[in-house]
Amino acid sequence: MKKVLIIFMIGMAMSQLNAQTISDAVQFSTENITGTARYRAVGGAFGALGGDLSALNNNPAGSAVFSQSFVSLSLSSDGYDNQTHYGDGITTNSNSDLDFNQLGAVFVSNGAGNVRKFSFGFNYDRYNDFDNQFIASGISNNSISDYFLGYAQGTPLELLELQDGETLDELYQFLGENESFGAQQAFLGYQGYLIDPESSDLNNTSYTNAQNGNAFDQEYQYTSFGNNSKFAFNAAAQLGENFYLGANLNIHAFNLTRNTLLFEDNNQGANAVNSLEFENQYRSIGSGISAQVGAIYKASQSLRLGLSLDSPTYYTISEETEQYLRTSGENGEVVINPNVINIYQDYEFQTPAKATGSIAYVFGAGGFLSFDYSYQDYSTIKFRPESDVFFNQLNADISSSLKSVSTYRLGGEFLAGNWSFRGGYRYQESPYVNESTLGDLTGYAVGLGYTIGNARIDVAYDWAKQEQNPALYDGAFTNTAFIDHINTSLVATLSFKL
Repeated sequence: MKKVLIIFMIGMAMSQLNAQTISDAVQFSTENITGTARYRAVGGAFGALGGDLSALNNNPAGSAVFSQSFVSLSLSSDGYDNQTHYGDGITTNSNSDLDFNQLGAVFVSNGAGNVRKFSFGFNYDRYNDFDNQFIASGISNNSISDYFLGYAQGTPLELLELQDGETLDELYQFLGENESFGAQQAFLGYQGYLIDPESSDLNNTSYTNAQNGNAFDQEYQYTSFGNNSKFAFNAAAQLGENFYLGANLNIHAFNLTRNTLLFEDNNQGANAVNSLEFENQYRSIGSGISAQVGAIYKASQSLRLGLSLDSPTYYTISEETEQYLRTSGENGEVVINPNVINIYQDYEFQTPAKATGSIAYVFGAGGFLSFDYSYQDYSTIKFRPESDVFFNQLNADISSSLKSVSTYRLGGEFLAGNWSFRGGYRYQESPYVNESTLGDLTGYAVGLGYTIGNARIDVAYDWAKQEQNPALYDGAFTNTAFIDHINTSLVATLSFKL
């Protein structure tokens, strides 16, 4: 049975967790285009239009555009293709799955006086899918031992040596309870013969790399799954003939499981270790709350204008980790499998606020053309408590490493009898000052719909590409993998007027 190790320290213990990184802050703050097939088919450009359940994510005033009560349900087949370049190697990975993607309803009632009607709605959208896998395989000029060496510097040798009668598992657990995650990494490197102390003095705090050479055969396997979902509770009203006003209270929930596994081999005789296996498992769950307000104005019979403001999302996040290391070489095989689950103290996380402006032109009964522009400043992302020394430094790093992001969405719909033909385009800038870390996202979509009485069936195909260059680990081992990442989705929605 696994031991459960609860770590309540913030500073040093939490500073080494994989989730408290800039890349995960970006991942938890990003909302992808998801929702109904009609919404997806026009690239999500629905902020000035309304009349779609997923359009409530853009502008909560959109529910008051419905002329009668409405319900929709969506399923999607989501897939990804990764082409990964690492050293001299190129690998490809792809996968797809079928998921329940959206469910919502809006209920419309007549108003009184200047308030023409009220609408109340609920919508669920899975707006970020964490399912992903890639393999980075090739020859590297440095060893994963750099990772352990970086954490070891400043750690007293006495903490890394076994006491009489003490096991490797017990020392790993002791370091987590009394020192830090960083000390646990130093312990793994030292007991796995990957780093050496500069002296045998138990007060020694300086270490050297035990691995030499410049040709290490590495295979890094990354697998993640989970999703981020939003439950929107909506209220809106039509004021007069041409003005719509609405608000959302959003409940957010996410879960993420991530596993990384590194194999490294070398045939360089000067090294004590000629093969190793290093595994890390990370799990997190989060819940949060946010709010939105929005307005739509009919400037003329054809021209619609929209404006919406999204508050930051305020999350509470829980995390846990597990580790495993096996090395083999001149000291024989060493297996460090602590069988310990490290559970860390919950912390707070704040995403950036967002503002969206929209314009649409409606061609009577012939269709529409719509454009949305959104602005978010990712440098305002915050980890809390800010009084914590590590979080304070991480927030400063976020402020200097991330920047504001503009997102452009363009879409249109053409009506021909009971048929609807749609197309969309979207472009989202990278949130990184150094855009080689994560490139801009470009996406295209097409779709069609067919109306049968009070029911409508819609389908859409969405394609998006983004170049990625993620770091394999945080710390002194700075290797990255270049990935051409493509997401595809096939979405079907069934809708009813009530």
